[in-house]
Amino acid sequence: MGTAFDAKIDQAEVTDLGEFAKTRKIRYFMVSFTDLFGAQRAKLVPAQVISDMQKDGAGFAGFATWLDLTPAHPDMLAVPDASSVIQLPWRPEVAWLASDCIMEGKSVGQAPRNTLKRLVAEAAEQGIRVKTGVEPEFFLVTPDGKQISDGYDTAEKSCYDQQAVMRRFDVIAEICDAMLELGWKPYQNDHEDANGQFEMNWEYDDVLATADKHSFFKFMVRSIAEKHGLRATFMPKPFKGLTGSGCHAHISVWDLSGKSNAFADKSKELGLSDQGRHFLGGIMKHASALAAICNPTVNSYKRINAPRTVSGATWAPNTVTWTGNNRTHMVRVPGPGRFELRLPDGAANPYLMQAVIIAAGLSGIRTKADPGPRSDVDMYREGHTVTHGAKLPLNLLDALRAYDEDSELKAAMGEEFSAAFIKMKTTEWNAYASHFTQWERDNTLDI
Repeated sequence: MGTAFDAKIDQAEVTDLGEFAKTRKIRYFMVSFTDLFGAQRAKLVPAQVISDMQKDGAGFAGFATWLDLTPAHPDMLAVPDASSVIQLPWRPEVAWLASDCIMEGKSVGQAPRNTLKRLVAEAAEQGIRVKTGVEPEFFLVTPDGKQISDGYDTAEKSCYDQQAVMRRFDVIAEICDAMLELGWKPYQNDHEDANGQFEMNWEYDDVLATADKHSFFKFMVRSIAEKHGLRATFMPKPFKGLTGSGCHAHISVWDLSGKSNAFADKSKELGLSDQGRHFLGGIMKHASALAAICNPTVNSYKRINAPRTVSGATWAPNTVTWTGNNRTHMVRVPGPGRFELRLPDGAANPYLMQAVIIAAGLSGIRTKADPGPRSDVDMYREGHTVTHGAKLPLNLLDALRAYDEDSELKAAMGEEFSAAFIKMKTTEWNAYASHFTQWERDNTLDI
């Protein structure tokens, strides 16, 4: 990228943002938070006043974002977390900060990052440290979002297409260079299964760090794509007939030192310890409710319930099953000490996705949940032979109802959060259901 600064930061040592600004020649900070719908909100704060913001927070009208608040509510203050600071590799005079939302001196229970931090603390009380890695997929499309940006990207089997990835080298390389400079340890980038689709991977980390990086990654990808005259979308299913964008999560649990993997036991099936199996049992037990968080949009269900795509496979689950190293199931155990949840999609809120994984997993450990029988069939060809797995929700409304009926998971996620999420998402569903579509005109005009 040719930047003239060292983007790597020992974030644990950053405590005084004012001094950080002077040392790093920062002119502005983006004090950012993520709302219930996953939208990123920020204020651009001059470096000269960042010390005040670090103490008191930047003021927001919560109602102006997707939170269950009204215009009558007092200011919501976004208090930046200095340990999350990231200097923008493509604009180094600006630094980004994840923030915790406070109102009248109290944590805003429905705020996604607050929800995740509370669950991280609950896990720590049980001697558990959850680490995750994510695999975000996205499309590079034209500015109007109506078609993929590369007119030559038309192959039926486009996954790993080296010509296609090289035609978008400038964008992909700039994003990867940024991650290298930030010390994220990215390790591979590829053209994905759909035309115009890409995936970029970096090293796993503690869940809060992964969520902060994931949030920043989405901002960075969009920003760099726009710089090159393109548009990046994490929409789960932007094009009919093409594979949708997932955001698979690789999950492991460690002791509090982070050195001993509590999920690893070579003497057990697939190298997954009893504790790991119970954690997986919690995921399986709460899977239908998890869909409301991991697949949070109307469009999400066009990915997990899609017919066969142009490439021959959707690469998305539609049934609550688990397996070994087999990508046709909702959960796969690719190796000892970890498993991959393939349910989440590109629209998943970076903080809520991690929070609900912990909530379901802790539930499983607490109740010693059994994940049920393992299945190794090809779900895309032989799924009809599997009788023990429930079907995932068919639409957002079904998922919201499943979440609302799951009192244990709702309580684990927090009653304030759960009530706000269900209310806001049900309103979104109702808006969708009342929308008059072209399909209705095409199919019922003459009835």
